[in-house]
Amino acid sequence: MTIKLGISACVLGDKVRYDGGHKASAFCLQQLAPLVEYVPVCPEMAIGMSAPRPAIRLQLDDENKVHLVQSNNTAVDHTNSMLAFTETKLPQLSSLSGYIVCAKSPSCGMERVRLFDVKGQQLGKLGVGLYTRQLMHAYPWLPVEEDGRLFDPALKENFICRVFSCYDYQQTMQDGFSVGKLVAFHSRYKFLVMAHSPVAYRELGRLVAQAKLFAPQELQQRYLLDLMQALKNIATRKQHTNVLQHLQGFLKHGLTADAKQELSELIHRYRQGFVPLLAPLTLLQHHLKQQPNAYVSNQRYFAPYPENLGLRA
Repeated sequence: MTIKLGISACVLGDKVRYDGGHKASAFCLQQLAPLVEYVPVCPEMAIGMSAPRPAIRLQLDDENKVHLVQSNNTAVDHTNSMLAFTETKLPQLSSLSGYIVCAKSPSCGMERVRLFDVKGQQLGKLGVGLYTRQLMHAYPWLPVEEDGRLFDPALKENFICRVFSCYDYQQTMQDGFSVGKLVAFHSRYKFLVMAHSPVAYRELGRLVAQAKLFAPQELQQRYLLDLMQALKNIATRKQHTNVLQHLQGFLKHGLTADAKQELSELIHRYRQGFVPLLAPLTLLQHHLKQQPNAYVSNQRYFAPYPENLGLRA
C-alpha cells in the first residue's frame, strides 16, 4: 500500500487558482512524488467556481462568524457551499497520512490567512482557510503543512517525519488494534519521540503502560494524536545529542577506548554544528553491525523516512 497524501491541486501544477495559474512545488513534483500517491483537491473548483474567477476572502461578521465571500462583492457568500462540500468530501479522506495545502488561500491556508471585517478593513493575518479548518477539525492527528513552509529545511523534515510515522502507525493497526501492537510500535519510536519532545516521551510511555485503563478505540486514537503532537515539535541539536548519547550507551561495553572516544567526539562535533546528524548516525550504525542489538537497530530514529529524500544531509 502506498502513502496517500492530500494536496491542494494548484500545488501539483493544476491551473485552478483564481488568476488561472498554479503554484507547482518542485519538491512535491520531483522528490516526493515517487514515494506517495497524491489525492489532489481544489475546494473552490469543487463548489463550482471557474478558473480564472473573482478573488475571495475571509470576512468576520458582527457575530464573530467567519464567512468566505467574494472580494469585490461581499454579498456573494460561498460559506454554505464550502461547508457542504467539506461535509461530503472529508469522510472520503480518512486513509490519508498527511496533507499539503496552499499557503495564504482563504479556502486552503493553514494559518496566517488575511481576515477582514464587514467594512473591508483588514484585521490581520489571523484566519485559517475554511476548507483546511474543517479538515484539521475532522482529523486533528493528520500532519498538515503549507507549500510555502516546505522551503524551510527544518519544517520540511519535520512534516515528512510526521507523514511517514503516521503511515507506519496506520499500517501497523490496519488489521485491528491490539495492546501488543501498540507496545511494539512504541518501542520502535521511543528515541524518535525523545528527539522531538522529552516531555512527550515520558507521557506516551505512561499512556502505553496504562493501556488497560482505556477502551481500545479510544487508546488507538489518543496515542496517534499524542504521537503526532509530539513529533510536531522541531527536534533540536541538543535533543538529538541526548538521543545519540543514549544510543551510544547501548554500545559502551563492546567498544574499544579509541572507538568510544571517536564516537563521543563526533557527537560533540554534531552538537556544535560542525557536522550533520547523518555523521554520528552512520558511525553508530557501523558499530551496530559489529555488535548487533535488535532493540537499538529497530529504532525508527535511524530511518524515519527514505534516505534518498536527503533531509538529514
